[in-house]
Amino acid sequence: MTVHGTIRDGSETLVLQGYLDNMALVERLHRLLLDVIKDEFERLGVEEINPVQALLLFNIAEHEVTAGELKSRGYYQGSNVSYNLKKLVDLGYLHHQRSEVDRRSVRVKLTAKGREMRGRIEDLFRRHAGLLAVRSGVSAAGLEDANQVLRRIERFWGEQIRYIY
Repeated sequence: MTVHGTIRDGSETLVLQGYLDNMALVERLHRLLLDVIKDEFERLGVEEINPVQALLLFNIAEHEVTAGELKSRGYYQGSNVSYNLKKLVDLGYLHHQRSEVDRRSVRVKLTAKGREMRGRIEDLFRRHAGLLAVRSGVSAAGLEDANQVLRRIERFWGEQIRYIY
């Protein structure tokens, strides 16, 4: 088989196809997750925040964080996270406070309104986790196997960014 003009043997072709399928699936899953949250918001009548902002609230949880910390955890991109955090502060979902050490840095944490919204997202995820095994035959062990593979890919991609060889 030819890949970008290079002849590849069968095993390399299988790895390449699996890799390309995996990347496409990860992209589709992320978009579907956002759609699932959007549908839940429509059912609940939530209109003032979007699914990306809801995931921010979910990932902040009980922590006090900066935009940089959220970016370094790999959750969000630069200007996207800053814009969404500002919007969530303006809407009353987050408290913000300038860092005493670095005045340029702002730390955020959930308000009562933010914790309530996070609870709604957690309820959605709990409901889905409970139904996943019943409707899809996906076990806890199967999820852990998938997570291990995805973590390996995450480490590999991180290494590619840090080390060029």
